[in-house]
Amino acid sequence: MPKIELHLHLDGSVRPATVWELLLERRRRGDPLVAPYAGLDSLAAVTGAMQVGDDCQSLAEYLSRFDLPLAVMQDAAALERIAYELVADVAAENVVHVEVRFAPVLHTRQGLSMREAAAAVLRGLARGREDFGTSTRLIACCMRHLPPEDNVAMVRAMEPFLGQGLVAIDLAGDEAAFPGIRHQDPLRLAREMGFHVIVHAGEASGAEEVRTAVEVLGAERIGHGVRLEEDPALLREVAARGIALEMCPTSNVQTKAVAGCGAHPLRRYLEAGLAVTVNTDNRTVSSTTLTAEYERAVQHLGLTPAQVRQTVLHAARAAFVSPAERQGLLGQLGGNGAG
Repeated sequence: MPKIELHLHLDGSVRPATVWELLLERRRRGDPLVAPYAGLDSLAAVTGAMQVGDDCQSLAEYLSRFDLPLAVMQDAAALERIAYELVADVAAENVVHVEVRFAPVLHTRQGLSMREAAAAVLRGLARGREDFGTSTRLIACCMRHLPPEDNVAMVRAMEPFLGQGLVAIDLAGDEAAFPGIRHQDPLRLAREMGFHVIVHAGEASGAEEVRTAVEVLGAERIGHGVRLEEDPALLREVAARGIALEMCPTSNVQTKAVAGCGAHPLRRYLEAGLAVTVNTDNRTVSSTTLTAEYERAVQHLGLTPAQVRQTVLHAARAAFVSPAERQGLLGQLGGNGAG
């Protein structure tokens, strides 16, 4: 089945074999960033340090799995390679369009600028698009725990890439500890520049964060949104406005945003008229693929073939592409502009 992925984090989707190779290379150079991982002595150990299962105990445990890949993602060559390999991986399961997101600030620990980091990722995505035929876009993440002025600086740094493959600014991070209302300035600037805006909300915190995302921050899509049903009036508003939800079932179980796959609201939301899309979030951390996410949605939530198709068409309509490109995607999916 041709598929579209809208919510995919670069640092959570790195091939373990690539991290192992880069780790060995950095060890030979005596890089202090990889010193904490001296005990990892095999590919199997590296893989274990990068993944969680459904028995993951907390969001903190889940987030700890990003530390190792980030330690080796601090130069342009590594970023370009990892982005290229990610396009290869999604293309192998017939993903026809992918929107990859990353936080530029997390790749500046050894002198790389945010702009240089974004340029490297864009090069990797472009090479992947050329070699594998999957349409690609890049999204840059503001981080909730940072001062708003730091996120303003990030948005300004991304301006040269607007129209060059970088299409949106996202707000990610710990929503329970750092409310989105603090970051009005960077997201307002993003909108004024012409970027699309996405906000992670309703995952670690309640529906009030989704309301802030929609009504204050101008979110065009919501990352996760699992707790939206806590506010029925807001749910109806989001449905009426056609704001897409980027839902990630396996990740939501692992971070304890939902009690189990069978409790996930994805099908309820779809039947309530919401523009639900299915995504992986982090292919490596969650040890998943987009195909596996659909298999679990069918097995645990009872999605019908028609509902599966509906989520893919929602993704095509919510993708940050031109009208002509959207029609091309719908053509690849065997769909059209109708519901």
